[in-house]
Amino acid sequence: MDRVEELRALVADCLFVFCLSDLAEALERHGALAETQLWALIDERLSRETVPPLRAARLGWRAECVAVERLVAPKFSGEAARFVEVPNVFAQRAKGARMPMIEIDERGFDRDAFGALSGRWAERVRLGRAGGGRRYAVLLPETADWLALFLAIREAGGGVLPIHPATPRTAARRLAERAGCDRLLLADGEVEILEPSEEPQSGVLLQMSSGTTGAPKCASRPWAEIEAELSAYVAGFPEPDDMTPVVACPTTHSYGLICGVLAGLKRGRAPKIVNAQNPKSLIRILKETEKPLLYSSPAVLHTLAQLMPAGETIHGVMTSGALLPAPWFAKIRERSDHMFQQYGCSEAGVVAVNREVTAADEMGRALPHLRLSAGGSREAPGEILVDVAGRRVETHDLGYLKTDGTLVFVSRLDDTINVSGLNVYPGEVEDAAMAHPDVSDAVAFRIADPFAGERVGLIVVGERRIDESALRDWCRANLAGHQTPAAILQVEAAPRQANGKVSRREVAALYAERKLATLTEAAR
Repeated sequence: MDRVEELRALVADCLFVFCLSDLAEALERHGALAETQLWALIDERLSRETVPPLRAARLGWRAECVAVERLVAPKFSGEAARFVEVPNVFAQRAKGARMPMIEIDERGFDRDAFGALSGRWAERVRLGRAGGGRRYAVLLPETADWLALFLAIREAGGGVLPIHPATPRTAARRLAERAGCDRLLLADGEVEILEPSEEPQSGVLLQMSSGTTGAPKCASRPWAEIEAELSAYVAGFPEPDDMTPVVACPTTHSYGLICGVLAGLKRGRAPKIVNAQNPKSLIRILKETEKPLLYSSPAVLHTLAQLMPAGETIHGVMTSGALLPAPWFAKIRERSDHMFQQYGCSEAGVVAVNREVTAADEMGRALPHLRLSAGGSREAPGEILVDVAGRRVETHDLGYLKTDGTLVFVSRLDDTINVSGLNVYPGEVEDAAMAHPDVSDAVAFRIADPFAGERVGLIVVGERRIDESALRDWCRANLAGHQTPAAILQVEAAPRQANGKVSRREVAALYAERKLATLTEAAR
């Protein structure tokens, strides 16, 4: 070999593969990861790195053979030629490996392994033949266990109510009873028997609404309807066909479960589920993933957009659940190659998808399995109505359809503030406030007024003390008189839910009860 660097690289690669062989064997022996699966993951990672071709082949590139220098060639074949082509054992291992069906917190499961886990849970909770006639509320702390059990119940034709793992047991029982469930399934296979239903229930997905406009309601959708939604979602939104879904949101919510996990599996992609709350860890995972499409909340997307290293972008992001404030939208749009947005509700599933977002309020066009109606213009918005599966869903959202069929979201009907007969949409007030350089977040809400009936209240968040008078002047300069907040309060953090939504009803109640004032201490 002519150059010392080449020899050094060869020795390092041999040691690398030798050590990995021992590691792979140990992982498989302890049941953590199949050896063939580890080789496949390493091979997949190397395929994305920029390495000289000969070295890439040595380390697991998909080449059938490796050009080996004559110094080590006799170890393989006894040939004396300068370079000898020998079988690439690493690539052969990777070639025969079973790629993961799903990855959860950086642990991969192939189809056989996940099927076995699903079977074990089915036995543990005694799913059996009666599974198709029961409704199960599921409260499990581990994502892999929850998803494995979910697939088992769906396969058996039963009903499932997903419950977020942070929910206390007593609250979970109340949700289960409200949804008419027969069983509450808990950690370690514990089964709590609830009041049985009089008649066997057909297979359904049960979901509780977010509760942003009142008490959560239970929506029940048959598996056939879920499958129709998935087919329409994949067919009407083909851009992610070659992307890897990275699901950084709860899989107990339809956004993460249906759009992130089930749609990814239907496309033949292996979803990566990330439960870690550390943004830097999520950025690392995104960098290590080939063409990632990130499903997450608006708040997480905004945080990542701020933390991404200069000059770097996220390949694809999906936002849903809440209208992005204008400054957040601009930052996320700037730091992503592809930005998508979708609109939906618990009763109808995904309704519309915007396949390349250019404006924060544009939700995209309706999926092909449903019909959509709304108002005709921004000046005359109407309630967004969805006709799907033979029924009409009233969303209680205001919006309108552009001439090209794009749905534009205006506001929640319940959130609209009526000031002396003039409608004020909270998003417009929030965008104006957040354009102020010291305001990082804002929530507008309704407050009672003896003369106008209602007025606009506003809570704001900022790293330093914000002068209330100066901010009110800023709002007057950027809003109409009836839109200008009558009350402004700086708080430590806006009370957003995990999915990024805000319950303006809750904010208004806290303000009326003077409970928001306690949050201002850190800002003063």
